[in-house]
Amino acid sequence: MIRVGIVGITGYTGEELLRILSQHHKAKLSILAGRETSPERLLADIYPKYANLNIQCEPLNVERIKENTDVVFLALPHAVAFEVVPKLLSAGKKVIDLSADFRLKDSDTYEKWYKVSHTGKDFIKDAVYGLSELYCDKVKSAELVANPGCYPTTILLGIAPAVKNGFITNRDIIIDSKSGVSGAGRKAVEKYFKEEHPNTRAYNIAGKHRHIPEIEQEISNLFGQNTIVTFTPHIIPIERGMLSVIYANLAKKVTTPEIIEVYKNFYKGKYFIKILDEGILPNINKVVNTNFCEIGLSVDSRTNKLVIVSAIDNLVKGASGQAVQNMNIMFGLDETTGLKEIN
Repeated sequence: MIRVGIVGITGYTGEELLRILSQHHKAKLSILAGRETSPERLLADIYPKYANLNIQCEPLNVERIKENTDVVFLALPHAVAFEVVPKLLSAGKKVIDLSADFRLKDSDTYEKWYKVSHTGKDFIKDAVYGLSELYCDKVKSAELVANPGCYPTTILLGIAPAVKNGFITNRDIIIDSKSGVSGAGRKAVEKYFKEEHPNTRAYNIAGKHRHIPEIEQEISNLFGQNTIVTFTPHIIPIERGMLSVIYANLAKKVTTPEIIEVYKNFYKGKYFIKILDEGILPNINKVVNTNFCEIGLSVDSRTNKLVIVSAIDNLVKGASGQAVQNMNIMFGLDETTGLKEIN
């Protein structure tokens, strides 16, 4: 059994990790921790539905974690992992970080967008960007996985086959994304449903969203050249689920069926990617509470653009589910273990 620690148990992603890993037949929950100042209390006091697990939630204690885990999931706010990660790695623990702390390969870029000093620079180089379907081979040998953000997951899974097969140019890519309010955290959800629901609104427009450097870094890697995108996120009146629509200029003449066939071949054997047939578009309701990503495609010959639509559950494939998928890969398990039927 893989001894698992979850640090940051009271947030949305911590709760999702608990939900998934409590059903994972190859994992044993050995440490559940909050922040250093968190009081010790029974899991049932935080989440009554998990009373049967009879596990104590404790303050963050690195020595305790080192002694009792094989892998640690960090579901913490940005910049908190800097102090924890080096200690866990030096003790031979595998770490999957769900924050943005090790996703960006340039520390100056991180500091510009997150407005904090990056004190974990020595570990950036060896951190593997954990987009499971694209970088499985690197994840296999990783000690530190930087789990991707939710918006980047929908976008990169959607655009990667088109880039790799030369269907699109890297000029004037426009991305319109819509997310359930859980992407902003538990407090934001409470505030939204109290003050706004059922409002829909754009936010952090005109290049202000923190996921932009991550999106551009990874799309640039796919193209092999620097790429700038236009990205507009929206909040929609649901708790969870995410849908991205990507508009890209075609580099050559191609039909929708041809592109769909290439996408199906690209993701052949990738259980959690569903490429939809022509005329069928992704539906958030189909992917909520699952680790699946649905992708729909259409060539707009009038404007010479490829339109890509991608949908995931932002808390599962966009965060905790993908993190568990990465754990499975790191420990040589079938990557679907514990993820096919999440209850």
